Amino acid sequence: MPASYEVIHIIKAVLVIIAILLFGFIIFIHEFGHFITAKLSGIRVNEFAIGMGPTLVHFTRGETKYALRLFPIGGFCAMEGEDEESIDDRAFNNKPVWKRILVVIMGAVMNIILGLILMMIILGQQPAFNSTTIGEFSKGSATQAAGLQVGDVSTSVDGYRIYGDKDLSFALATVNPENVDIQVLRNGKTMDFKDVKFNTKPVNGKNVLQLDFYVQPIRKNVGTLIAKSAQDTVSTVRMIWFSLIGLVSGKYGLNDVAGPVGAANAIGEAATIGLQQSFMAAFNNILFMMMVITVNLGVVNLLPFPALDGGRLVFLVVEGIRRKPINPKYEGWVNAAGFFLLIGLMVIITFSDILRLVTGKGLGA
Repeated sequence: MPASYEVIHIIKAVLVIIAILLFGFIIFIHEFGHFITAKLSGIRVNEFAIGMGPTLVHFTRGETKYALRLFPIGGFCAMEGEDEESIDDRAFNNKPVWKRILVVIMGAVMNIILGLILMMIILGQQPAFNSTTIGEFSKGSATQAAGLQVGDVSTSVDGYRIYGDKDLSFALATVNPENVDIQVLRNGKTMDFKDVKFNTKPVNGKNVLQLDFYVQPIRKNVGTLIAKSAQDTVSTVRMIWFSLIGLVSGKYGLNDVAGPVGAANAIGEAATIGLQQSFMAAFNNILFMMMVITVNLGVVNLLPFPALDGGRLVFLVVEGIRRKPINPKYEGWVNAAGFFLLIGLMVIITFSDILRLVTGKGLGA
């Protein structure tokens, strides 16, 4: 028993290390989106780096320095004229606004494309896909008692629009099980069921909603695989936006937020659980977590916050409307302030992640 316990922990530690490397790969994909678009747009790239802080290894090819840095919490693609004026014809600041916008957004786009590819790999292994059409009720079903019927198509849960089964799962996971408003489509007619009370089960001292129906399957073919992968990727994007809104509004606390350390541990946990079934189960768990993280990175980077791609995008849109660039000095000040805020937030989140690993509860718990 002790030997088995030690082996499990060794495997988990290895999986956490792998997860950190995979997180680095996600960062690489993001920065590569900026890099390749800049190169294709004729912009001079001075440095392409994965990681932050002191340089571990580097080499130079042509005009670009390629570096691996100590802390795996980010990366950058440093372009000529990106944060300062430059007279170089190939400088970022001397290119048309539309080219600069493409360079800025392509990091996030590449993350979401990677998420779509990972989703296709995961779904491609399944014999069929889940729909949002009720196919069967479990014994003692609260939803059946409330009036739902086989064949009903879920369209909304507590106002959260349902397009696919991931939307349905997320919505039901975030509602108050004592009081749920459900909207379905029945024979082409919209029907509303107010104040549905779900059965619950205790999990870690908290009553968790117990799903009491099964959905009809969708037959797998090339068309449904592509459509379902796209739908599930969009559902993940919606879930992240909704979660961010919940974080800002106070619905979720700091204990619900995870940084690189927390994400790596979550991937390790998911893989460890999967290993109890099979290697492929662990592999698919890691792929799913990577999919969520890469889409999350893409979405968060488009937020209109200084030092993020979304913040730079706002400046470019304003420049396009004014037909006149904003003074780089002021933009630099705003981005610098945003950068220090982000670093501070990252330190707090990382501390919370470590605290959660040690005590089981993060900051704000």
